[in-house]
Amino acid sequence: MIPQTFKEVIDLGDGREISIETGKLAKQAHGSVVVQSGKCMLLCTVVSNYKQSDVDFLPLTVDYREKFAAAGRYPGGFFKREARPSDGEVLTMRLVDRVLRPLFPKDYHAETQVMIQLMSHDDDVMPDAMAGLAASAAIQLSDFPFECAISEVRVGRINGEFIINPSRTQLAESDIDMVIGASADSVMMVEGEMDEISEEEMTEAIKAAHEAIKVQCAAQIKLAEAFGKKETREYAGEREDADLEKKVYDLSYDKVYEVAKAGSSKHERSTAFDTIKEEVKATFSEEELEDFGDLVSKYYSKAEKAAVRDLTLNEGLRLDGRKTTEIRPIWCETDYLPSVHGSSIFTRGETQALATVTLGTSREANQIDMPSYEGEEKFYLHYNFPPFSTGEARPIRGTSRREVGHGNLAQRALKGMVPADCPYTVRVVSEILESNGSSSMATVCAGTMAMMDAGVQLKKPVSGIAMGLISDGESGKYAVLSDILGDEDHLGDMDFKVTGTADGITACQMDIKVKGLSYEILVNALKQARDGRLHILEKITDTIATAREDVKEYAPKMVSVRIPNEYIGALIGPGGKVIQELQKETDTTIVINEDPVTEEGVVEILGTGQEGINAVLAKIDSITFKPVVGNSYEVKVIKMLDFGAVVEYLEAPGNEVLLHVSELAWERTENVSDVVNMGDIFEVKYFGIDSRTRKEKVSRKALLEKPEGYKERAPRTDHKDRGSRDNRDRDNRNRDRKRD
Repeated sequence: MIPQTFKEVIDLGDGREISIETGKLAKQAHGSVVVQSGKCMLLCTVVSNYKQSDVDFLPLTVDYREKFAAAGRYPGGFFKREARPSDGEVLTMRLVDRVLRPLFPKDYHAETQVMIQLMSHDDDVMPDAMAGLAASAAIQLSDFPFECAISEVRVGRINGEFIINPSRTQLAESDIDMVIGASADSVMMVEGEMDEISEEEMTEAIKAAHEAIKVQCAAQIKLAEAFGKKETREYAGEREDADLEKKVYDLSYDKVYEVAKAGSSKHERSTAFDTIKEEVKATFSEEELEDFGDLVSKYYSKAEKAAVRDLTLNEGLRLDGRKTTEIRPIWCETDYLPSVHGSSIFTRGETQALATVTLGTSREANQIDMPSYEGEEKFYLHYNFPPFSTGEARPIRGTSRREVGHGNLAQRALKGMVPADCPYTVRVVSEILESNGSSSMATVCAGTMAMMDAGVQLKKPVSGIAMGLISDGESGKYAVLSDILGDEDHLGDMDFKVTGTADGITACQMDIKVKGLSYEILVNALKQARDGRLHILEKITDTIATAREDVKEYAPKMVSVRIPNEYIGALIGPGGKVIQELQKETDTTIVINEDPVTEEGVVEILGTGQEGINAVLAKIDSITFKPVVGNSYEVKVIKMLDFGAVVEYLEAPGNEVLLHVSELAWERTENVSDVVNMGDIFEVKYFGIDSRTRKEKVSRKALLEKPEGYKERAPRTDHKDRGSRDNRDRDNRNRDRKRD
């Protein structure tokens, strides 16, 4: 018997719908929903342990996976089973996590899992845009202590019209690709890429997305009420002691304020704060610290945060002594690494990124194999954040979700500026060597310079900046901080990263922690970010104004040519013999692809030496050479035969044709060597395919004057008559055999 189900339908306003259903699947989970749009179906389940964990944070795991069966496909690789998450799945997990995490109580520490699975795929629906909706809807059906319903949508813009949750096809035409996460009251998260749009246009896109999110939040609440809203669970929260909090505040606030106002370096400041904390602890006995030492540490952190925020709001000063709009000192350098194809160093304050660029063929493209998307990237960026960059020693356990997310943001910032006709596959790697505030934005700047150093003809250089916001809801005062420090990253009400050219925004990432942030403040913050971005851009262009005209001497040069489809086999040769020998002889890499539209062969030739590339081009010209009927060509004798000479076209070495003995001269030729010899060079006329021999015909004599008194040979006897006589003789022989 099928259990009772509950369902709500959300109208997207253009004939498309999203449904949220519960009651049929995964009923032992604390909350479960199936979200469907078209044929795309997501199953989301949520579970949270009833026992608090012995940690001082929320151990929340958001897991998003796409099942290959959802698209009727098998997983790639030897083991036909889904394994570690792809970068695309990790990015979706981060989008959902960033909106959910702040809405749990700060003292809720129970192990919590949100699992989202793509169970059925639709080519016209991008599932990641519905993951946040699925997660929130499942939580609304649970008894978790969770502040309010949220949702996420993707917004695009085509011909000035905003589209909610566009398809991948529509997204290809859009100049905006943003995912916005919000509650009914407040925008909480923004991430995406744009085609050099203005700050006002970006704000309008956020507004359009928020209106759609309000409808989705209302649908979740309605579904939960129909299903039966559960009572919020009780849990053992953290201990609180108001008197102790006041004592710690009084002991530390003024001292922290003075240290914060001193404008010291990260190391000096950290040491001074640790000293104040130890002085506060010293006022308590060992027994007291054993009893409530964790509360002392927590209350000290709150006092430190309050002092730093107040310093900025009251005096417009920051931890390192800068004003709110001031950018830290910047120095840049290109061509630092002697053997790489392109390199640069970007240093801003205590943040440093070393970027490298490697150029390759389409064979080096990054292959994306997900159930919801198959394709390749000819430009991609990888970001590495080793522990030494923050002066720490910690275990290295592969690429973290943070590294995937930061690298993707930098990649989206830059990819729109790589020309569509760039012949190379371009890989940028950013190594973070120091970090104290927005290494991802340092990666954007270093990546720009490294590509220009490598000779990649960027449309425009790109810079990026990390911003912060501190606000006082009661007084209405706020301060926007340009180029935030690592310490400022967590104490503000909003931190956002914006990248762009001199003409507009190319990517952004925002996490908004304050409720009801006005769009006026948001626009002002974005405009201040633009001023900082342009300042940094000027430092970049002072270091390298334009891209190198060509790649470096030791970097590979790339030439791409197209050949008719029928010549691809000849260029490859039997078992790849021709192309393999050609690569070995010329010290090049040759890649052949087929254009799916024109069905032409696209040949990429990569090599450090121009001579080798030229040799490959000459071979291609030879293979694809097609003489024109009536034209004359220079040839060279390469083989002597009794009935003619094999000649090679000089403009297409390796392309041979037989020059028959009868076409050598007007006079009768008994021996081929009487007229030509090995190595002789002369001209011949091309006649196309001979109707009698069905072979290509060339003639030397056709270009010579007829000798005086030359007479044409008498035509042969009629073939038909001769054939009739031959047939009669054959019939007579057959009759004689029968008699015998």
